[in-house]
Amino acid sequence: MTDSNSSQPATRIHNSQLVDRIGNVLIAFLHNIMLFVIAIATVWSALGEFTHIFTGVAPTLKDILLLFIYLEILAMVGIYFRTHRLPVRFLIYIAITALTRILVVDVKEMTNVVILSFTGAIMMLTIAVLVLKFATARYPSNPPTN
Repeated sequence: MTDSNSSQPATRIHNSQLVDRIGNVLIAFLHNIMLFVIAIATVWSALGEFTHIFTGVAPTLKDILLLFIYLEILAMVGIYFRTHRLPVRFLIYIAITALTRILVVDVKEMTNVVILSFTGAIMMLTIAVLVLKFATARYPSNPPTN
């Protein structure tokens, strides 16, 4: 009787580890699929924007800033595929570019308070990038081994 009772916890631990491994593989697979779909959607959107630019008279600053947003998204996805780490700074760059795009496009209709709000948000995001750069340089997540 003691033999069957003593092997039961070991079997549970083994099954739990197997379930964890399967779950991790499944999540990693779905994560990669979703990133691939995001990359395809970004390229598709960029191609649509290129079509819009080439059928128009000339590209505007709004169009160029949108292409920069697409570029940053693709760069972020590419970095994740290579390093398996999500570069948070790229998300902040996208937010800065998006806010700048809104500011440039709609500045004539904005009140001074709204303009100051957008520029303040851009400044805060810029400071956040500076803090992230400083923190990663000063306190790396994978410190070098000597």
